[in-house]
Amino acid sequence: MTTKSAAATVDQQVANARTRVTRYRLAPGATTGPHRHGYDYVIVPVTSGRLRIRSAAGESFAELESGKSYFRAAGVEHEVFNGDSHEIVFVEVELLP
Repeated sequence: MTTKSAAATVDQQVANARTRVTRYRLAPGATTGPHRHGYDYVIVPVTSGRLRIRSAAGESFAELESGKSYFRAAGVEHEVFNGDSHEIVFVEVELLP
């Protein structure tokens, strides 16, 4: 499978000293690339779908449900892939210090 890069756009409606909001659109097989989260963050799925996640602990899968948000603490290191056959869209809200 060929890996594609994710198309990420920053939602300029909320971008200030305390909050950064980024919308990610991942085509089937697309990846965010390996990264580390420097801030606490909330994910808000726009579409439902299956993500494949690669981290130091190995590979896992996560089922996103449209509108069902979740929180993660700073320090998460992973690479996220669209593991589904359709585009997956989610919004990441970073909580800056």
